[in-house]
Amino acid sequence: MTTASVPAAAGKGGVRVGVQRFGTFLSGMIMPNIPALIAWGIFTAFFIDVGWTPVPALSTLVGPMIHYLLPILIAYTGGHMVYGMRGAVVAAIATFGVIAGSDYLIAQFNEELAKTDPSAAPLGQIHMFIGAMIMAPIAAYSMKWLDRLWEGKVKAGFEMLVNMFSAGIWGFALAVLGFYPIAWLVNGLMNVLSAAVNGLVSVHLLPLTSILIEPAKVFFLNNAVNHGVLTPLGLEQAAGPAHKSILFLLEANPGPGVGLLLAFTIFGIGAAKASAPGAAVIQFIGGIHEVYFPFALMKPMLIIALILGGMTGVTTNVIFNTGLRAPAAPGSIIAVIAQTYQTDYVGVILSVILSAAVTFIVAAIMLRASRKKDLAAEAAGADTFSAAISQTEANKGKSSSTLSGLRAEAAGTTAGASAGAGTTSTQTSDRPVNSIVFACDAGMGSSAMGASVLRNKIKKAGVEGVTVVNKAIANLDGSADLVITQNQLTERARAKVPAAIHVSVDNFMNSPKYDEVVDLVRSQHQDGQ
Repeated sequence: MTTASVPAAAGKGGVRVGVQRFGTFLSGMIMPNIPALIAWGIFTAFFIDVGWTPVPALSTLVGPMIHYLLPILIAYTGGHMVYGMRGAVVAAIATFGVIAGSDYLIAQFNEELAKTDPSAAPLGQIHMFIGAMIMAPIAAYSMKWLDRLWEGKVKAGFEMLVNMFSAGIWGFALAVLGFYPIAWLVNGLMNVLSAAVNGLVSVHLLPLTSILIEPAKVFFLNNAVNHGVLTPLGLEQAAGPAHKSILFLLEANPGPGVGLLLAFTIFGIGAAKASAPGAAVIQFIGGIHEVYFPFALMKPMLIIALILGGMTGVTTNVIFNTGLRAPAAPGSIIAVIAQTYQTDYVGVILSVILSAAVTFIVAAIMLRASRKKDLAAEAAGADTFSAAISQTEANKGKSSSTLSGLRAEAAGTTAGASAGAGTTSTQTSDRPVNSIVFACDAGMGSSAMGASVLRNKIKKAGVEGVTVVNKAIANLDGSADLVITQNQLTERARAKVPAAIHVSVDNFMNSPKYDEVVDLVRSQHQDGQ
């Protein structure tokens, strides 16, 4: 039985890794161009006829940006990922062929429609985001393959001529390919996907998408759905008469994640409880959703809480008919509010609050029900939180500075719990302290919160001229006079900045060592006056 299960597991892992890589590639094409999508969203928010400040002249930018600029930018980025600048240029040429082919097909259809049914509404443009994501890798990989055919076979002095003409001719051929079969294929695919989404909306089943989306997020399988389907369809809807789309909120809603982290903040135990407040800030305001994935993986049943929270958020947006103008990336509450359609703030904010509340309540019940068992496991030395962080990194397929910071914080809490308050050490020195740095692996999260706590303490003590910042240990540059780290990171920090005063703490969020630091800087500044 054991030997039979190994191939099955490997097969599943292979499928999962394949979906992750596909999603990562799509994300790599979309994410660098989010600033362009934000710029387009600002144009639509202010200058179209239903915008905040309508300006007919500037509103003429909206159509060309979404129809030409954005798909070509996506294609250019995708081509560059595969084959550098050469792949980018050929991908852009080929994608323009897809755009023109789609427009031609729609014009032909509308011409026939006008003859057969003059009262029927003509079809509008289909924006070729999916076309760009299909053509970019095809163009770049094929160009790369062609170049290998004559690599080393071109006579000296003719390389530039061959390179320029081969790319130009192949770009021309791909543009023709895109104009006919690819444009026809993508138009049909967009119609099918749009009909599927409209069907879910019409029968009030859109909230059920959370059953797929929330678990997919935890296992890093959401990018293929989000960037491959939801973003293109959402942009298509946002470019239409409604100027918004609910699809942008299916995956980006920060409510379920912050609800789970708040439940751990109040009802969790050990390292997970200590790490949850800082993670909640990063997730809700910073928009980095992956920080809550280890908390869900600690108890996979908690994914049910995320699903119910997600469904609540989607249901709220369906009831209020709310949506965003453009993708909210990263999935921060700030990005969500910034992209909210001008009449939809109440519905969108309520969807975040209610989804967080439902996830919090369900997760709290689950955590309370298993509390005795969890405390017993912790007493026996089980480190489920660190294991969940490692599993999250394995699911992602690469290391993460955010998850590394979460692991460092968890390790610091565990070390503090086992060693007790007496293990913290403060290195004293006559060195003047004008610059204090909180250092951790990632330089964010709990170290930022700790810096804020100490900054407020120094301010209340009436001390001026002392800066308190947070950094990653790798970014320490020798300018710090005093460095505060968690116990297990102090030696690394000391190796980077040997001349600084080093303070070791158990927990960045609350340490008696902060009062000692305040007393030190206050006495120095009083002596200097």
